[in-house]
Amino acid sequence: MADTATTVLSVSDLNRLAREVLERSFPLFWVAGEISNLTRAASGHWYFSLKDDKAQVRCVMFRNRNQAVDWQPREGDHVEARALVTLYEARGDYQLNIESLQRAGLGALFEAFEKLKARLQAEGLFDPGHKRPLPSHPRCIGIVTSADAAALRDVLTTLRRRMPSIPVVLYPTPVQGKGAAARIAAAIDTASTRAECDVLIVCRGGGSLEDLWQFNEEAVARAIAGCAIPVVSGVGHETDFTIADFVADVRAPTPTAAAELVSPDRQAMLQRLDHLYARLQRRMLGLLQQRMQQIDFLGRRLLHPGEKLRQQQITLGHLQARLRAALLHQAGRAAARLQAMPQRLQRAQSQQLQQRHEALLRLEQSLRHLGPQAVLERGYSLVQKADGTLVRSQRQVQTGERLQLTFADGQADAVVAPQQGKLL
Repeated sequence: MADTATTVLSVSDLNRLAREVLERSFPLFWVAGEISNLTRAASGHWYFSLKDDKAQVRCVMFRNRNQAVDWQPREGDHVEARALVTLYEARGDYQLNIESLQRAGLGALFEAFEKLKARLQAEGLFDPGHKRPLPSHPRCIGIVTSADAAALRDVLTTLRRRMPSIPVVLYPTPVQGKGAAARIAAAIDTASTRAECDVLIVCRGGGSLEDLWQFNEEAVARAIAGCAIPVVSGVGHETDFTIADFVADVRAPTPTAAAELVSPDRQAMLQRLDHLYARLQRRMLGLLQQRMQQIDFLGRRLLHPGEKLRQQQITLGHLQARLRAALLHQAGRAAARLQAMPQRLQRAQSQQLQQRHEALLRLEQSLRHLGPQAVLERGYSLVQKADGTLVRSQRQVQTGERLQLTFADGQADAVVAPQQGKLL
């Protein structure tokens, strides 16, 4: 490396190196001082100095940064600036590049805000489970704000536009200045005790952190938490947040928005009513048309009593004719059966006589075939004693006994011979 004692630098290189050293050595930090020599350039950038009783430093705040400042700095304002140390190389001027700007003392306010917020959150005052729903159709609306505040006019104008029939009760109280927090809390307690409203708006217009600080006081937060009716907080602008916003049941970005949240929209309700009325008309017309069609259909089915009697008479005549025809048919069939009865009886008797005659012939043949005469004709004979007893065994006869023999063509007498029981 070349000896730095003999190195020759250009002014540009020197300023560049000095800027790099400064930017590396000083991280983003806060610095407090009084504004002097304030210039607002046509480009939109701000140039000024911050000073105290012993020194000063040049500052620049570019347009993309100062557009986020919601208040107008003036000569002599004591401020706190969040800045980076840098060096403007073209002139070799050491300066601060300002990232954000606030009035002096806001750091302490922010610290107090965060401490109170953390403590109340730990106690459960921000718990979503404790939030109450707003009534959809309040009978009365309460407002806690200053009677001279522009926010009150905005709220009343909005309520008259949306639902002029809802009564409004004002609980006037200062919303800025010494002791305002205690009086705001007292107004909230009064509204809670009297309980004459269904919902309560706590509001004020926009302002600086100091202007809105009364709504960051613990007394106001606890009054909102203990209120017996739902509370809507509408403090400042949309970007403003206060402790009251976290404790309230509902946070509105502006007082006008708070009025819109608590009041039904009369025009929307009328439009809804017109829509429902039109639907009801269409529905009723449809039902009437259906009923008329049903009546027409039933009317076509419904007969005059005389017509119904006439049809019943016709039906009765048909039934009588059918009954008469059925009776005549049955009588004809009975007469035919009666006329055919003698012939059927005669045929039945002839069949019975024929059957009996045939059976008798069969019995006669059987008797003739099985009778004694037929047996005798086959070569057999009957042996009878003198008394007519039929001899079936030789043990029934004795020697010398007279027997009568019957053959198929006649009779003969015989005597039992003594020799070996032979007949003589």
